[in-house]
Amino acid sequence: MESSPRRETVDRWNAQTKQLQTAVSNVEKHFGELCQIFAAYVRKTARLRDKADLLVNEINAYAATETPHLKLGLMNFADEFAKLQDYRQAEVLMNNDKKVERLEAKVVEPLKAYGTIVKMKRDDLKATFTARNREAKQLTQLERTRQRNPSDRHVIVSFEFGSLKKCLRYGVQK
Repeated sequence: MESSPRRETVDRWNAQTKQLQTAVSNVEKHFGELCQIFAAYVRKTARLRDKADLLVNEINAYAATETPHLKLGLMNFADEFAKLQDYRQAEVLMNNDKKVERLEAKVVEPLKAYGTIVKMKRDDLKATFTARNREAKQLTQLERTRQRNPSDRHVIVSFEFGSLKKCLRYGVQK
């Protein structure tokens, strides 16, 4: 039996919907992972910076108890180490030659926003699948009616009209 143009449209719509569902699932999976990894990176970077500050403070505290020559050497070391950490932190957090801004605010937060977008798209896909399934069910009923009673044009036309009306309502192009 030859497939009808409507059936081909529904099949094409089905393929597009599944492709969109796959894309949304991929974004959901990978962006979630990216968000978690970036957040962990930011936490570890912050902890590293905190430990470096503690180390500089401890070196300065030790330097205060030593002889003048050792004190000068330890204070210079602490100062250079602090500069090194500042430079490393600036490299991690630099944003287009502007002032240093938090990586979390510039990367993690926008990635989190995708969670809401993905949820809305998943809901849209669910509504699309529901409409597609409803359309497929109606097409099956129409084909059954055509096979059982090919001469009953009134019923066939009313099915076709109802199907066309719903397709226009849901924005399906035939």
